[in-house]
Amino acid sequence: MAELQLQHLDKIYDNNVQAVYDFNLDVKDGELIVLVGPSGCGKSTTLRMVAGLEDISKGKLLLDGRDITQAPAKDRDMAMVFQNYALYGHMTIYENMAFSLTLRKENPNVIHKKVMAAAEILDLTAQLNKKPAQLSGGQRQRVAMGRAIVRNPKVFLFDEPLSNLDAKLRSSTRREIVCMSMGHVQQVGTPLELYDTPNNLFVASFIGLPPMNLFDVVFENGKLRGKGFEAELSEEQKDMLRSYDRKTIVLGVRPEDISQGEGILAKVSVNENLGMNTLVQGYMGDNCRVTAKLRGWASYRSGDQVSLRFGKMHFFDKETTNAIRKEAR
Repeated sequence: MAELQLQHLDKIYDNNVQAVYDFNLDVKDGELIVLVGPSGCGKSTTLRMVAGLEDISKGKLLLDGRDITQAPAKDRDMAMVFQNYALYGHMTIYENMAFSLTLRKENPNVIHKKVMAAAEILDLTAQLNKKPAQLSGGQRQRVAMGRAIVRNPKVFLFDEPLSNLDAKLRSSTRREIVCMSMGHVQQVGTPLELYDTPNNLFVASFIGLPPMNLFDVVFENGKLRGKGFEAELSEEQKDMLRSYDRKTIVLGVRPEDISQGEGILAKVSVNENLGMNTLVQGYMGDNCRVTAKLRGWASYRSGDQVSLRFGKMHFFDKETTNAIRKEAR
């Protein structure tokens, strides 16, 4: 059993540059948490603080209730997989995976069993006698993961662990996400929660591919009016936006929530067939760009007109960038 608590962690460097602000997170035993965000947002710095490779400027780090804020890295019982693999080029894959256990002078039979078990999990059994230079980037990344697995630590820390893995392995390892921006936690939740109910404009635009369409609109007379289009609202949506009457807000619509149907006219600029879907880019009015991911195969040409209907819509406060949601009663 292992539980990790990050309580109000800050990271401030000697030049007074702050990289992480008031980071709070509880990780339960067996839970998988993923940090996402743009380059430089503080993901790696947070992991390095947890691992003991960076000092914590403020806050506490607890492992199973024990304060390890000042504990050296070697005493934290954690394994970290680095983005650059950090493998020993002169050793075989087997020797790389067994290295930490060999240093601890574990029984050779136990070492062998742990290495073979990890190699089977990561599909590396046939590569154990090779050197790292003979492997692909994805295979080397799996070796680095295997080296962490054989240690059986209380906590695994992975810095960009999925970038070189195949799609099958990537999709099976995502569970829960912490979305960061500029050193601040923006939202914590499952991928579906961040996708379906983003807390703010940053999360809305960062999660999802193609990214969410975002339009400045005015709520007036029960409708949303943008540049080149109008969108009808349900009674529930009108009620939710009542306090924004005649104000500019941001409307968000994911490309996959746009379908063909009577509604909004757009002039096609790009038609990209993706098999079971078609990505259509175009303009509503003169310069209001929209991207739609339509079901099925479409063959629009540049200049064609298509009629679109918005499905699920997200609303955001223009000033605070926070999501506008129905108030709990």
